Amino acid sequence: MNVEIDDSDRIILQAIQVDRRIGLDALADSCGLSVPSVQRRLKRLKDTGVIQREVAILNPSSFDYNMTFIVMVELERESLQQLDLFRKRVKAEPQVQQCYYVTGDADFILVCTAQDMQDFEALTHRLFFENSNVRRFRTSVAMERTKVGLSIPV
Repeated sequence: MNVEIDDSDRIILQAIQVDRRIGLDALADSCGLSVPSVQRRLKRLKDTGVIQREVAILNPSSFDYNMTFIVMVELERESLQQLDLFRKRVKAEPQVQQCYYVTGDADFILVCTAQDMQDFEALTHRLFFENSNVRRFRTSVAMERTKVGLSIPV
């Protein structure tokens, strides 16, 4: 869907990517519009799918999720049915934070979180060892969360 985005929309989108709790008054001031105009724009941006979701970003260590893993997964068979089954399994797993279907050496790249190595090992059993279509997976352990986000430059 191609949605026309003007400079005021860009200002609004940049601001809410930093902090969605920003008030309508502050948004209106930043782009020189009235509060009702900003409300209409936000509604349009949501209705057209430009804004997909509004979420809270939690500190993983507050829940003892102190480890991040980047996992490259190679499947045995890449039929549409097998790909969909893997996607469904990954989407249902709360410890998988991101999943990308990619080209290159792997079929999927996952970003996962775990409390410790034993927790990650249990995750690998659920996602990979119990799935006969996973040929192999390679894991890197993140040493530091240098930058985490999903902001889009607008």
